[in-house]
Amino acid sequence: MFDDDFSDEEWGSIDELLQKYEMVKQAESASMMDEEEFERVIQYYFQNGNEEQALLACDIARTYYPFSASVLLFRAEILTQAQKYGQALMALEEMEQYDQKNLDAVLLKSDIFLGQFKYDQAAQWLEQNVELFEKKDRVEILLELSDVYDEAEEFEAVYDTLQRVIALDKRNEEALQKICFWAEFTDKLSESVELHTKITDADPYNSLAWFNMGAAYQGLKMYEKAIDAYEYCVAIDEKFEFAYRNMADAYMRLKWYEKALEVLEKHLEIAKAEDVIFEAMAFCWEKKKNFSRARYYYRQASQLSPQDDGIFYKIGETYAREKQWEKAVKSYSVALHLNKENASYCMAIGNCLMEMDVKSEALVCYLNAVRLKPGNKSTWVALIRGLYLAMYYDEALTQLEVARDHCGDKPDFYYYHAAILFELGKTKEAMLQLEKGLKEAPVKVKLFTALNVDFLRRSSVAELISKYKKK
Repeated sequence: MFDDDFSDEEWGSIDELLQKYEMVKQAESASMMDEEEFERVIQYYFQNGNEEQALLACDIARTYYPFSASVLLFRAEILTQAQKYGQALMALEEMEQYDQKNLDAVLLKSDIFLGQFKYDQAAQWLEQNVELFEKKDRVEILLELSDVYDEAEEFEAVYDTLQRVIALDKRNEEALQKICFWAEFTDKLSESVELHTKITDADPYNSLAWFNMGAAYQGLKMYEKAIDAYEYCVAIDEKFEFAYRNMADAYMRLKWYEKALEVLEKHLEIAKAEDVIFEAMAFCWEKKKNFSRARYYYRQASQLSPQDDGIFYKIGETYAREKQWEKAVKSYSVALHLNKENASYCMAIGNCLMEMDVKSEALVCYLNAVRLKPGNKSTWVALIRGLYLAMYYDEALTQLEVARDHCGDKPDFYYYHAAILFELGKTKEAMLQLEKGLKEAPVKVKLFTALNVDFLRRSSVAELISKYKKK
């Protein structure tokens, strides 16, 4: 009920009004203040954080206007703000004697129940009153009711209540925006498609309804139908940013990267440049194997979000795909500088250094990765593989046992164990480890053969692998 602020004209006259009010308060004036003037004084004190004076002004106003519903409503709002819920309810109950159909009072009473964590009472109160009001006010009550159900964590009731709003007002922006989220949250995507199909059949120029239909189809992984809905949306409203975003995502899911890029370019034309849009464009170019173009857009994204370590990591990945190891290391190093606790960045640098034949430095990187993520199998695999390639076989065996202590027995470890034992000339033990790996995960045998293709020239190894392939 309180206005957010006074207009300049109102502020200009407030001093005179306050002087008049002080004279009335002190009984120094025979003149009267009308009800609206009292309301302005109450509002002035409340907006300036003077709750005590605002309540006093309410009390004085009531001596002159004892049946004023608006003064009682002001009083109830001030008491609610002060969390004096019992007194606020008493003021509202008294007010109801003079004004039984006041929307502000209905909503305020609901807020009081929420403040007391009485969600059931708040919902019941709003349900009791919703049919007493005409369409516009009824919508306001239902929107409040959806918020109550949200607070009460009755999420399906939120969705159902928003449906009731849309039944009254098919273009209610707040309800349409909210129901899009709640359809996904409550797993009612099929129902959402049906609902929004009915809306668009009756109102084919409802851009929000088309967007919601697209989002529901997208959630159901029906990407082509989603794109069709988004196309209708942007045909109606060519500046509907999120429709372009979602449409691009749908094209990317379908691996139609050229189409996705067209949509993202359109987004750049109508909206402010954002890092996520540039990243999406970079991703598309990366998938098209145009790595230099991908880097261009990743760098555009990094200019908007220079502290995002993930972007620099992705730039490093494009260089690694092109085997430009030194440049990849530089990008990965920037990512690691921004996020020193990321084991993946350490491993990426280590992998590049191994390719550059700088094995000792690579091993330091792998050790850092293990330190950061000792319970992660991939960090240990990188370290053990690095030790193997650097021909530190005894140390590789030592670290392999430590890895098992942290991660348990994994098929990967059996294969690496076998390779190390073969290099140490322990053929019988190596064959045992190889067989364990083949029993656990025969598809991972490439981990073993990739380390040294000469292993396959051993007839015993080839026969054993062949045996498990047949199985």
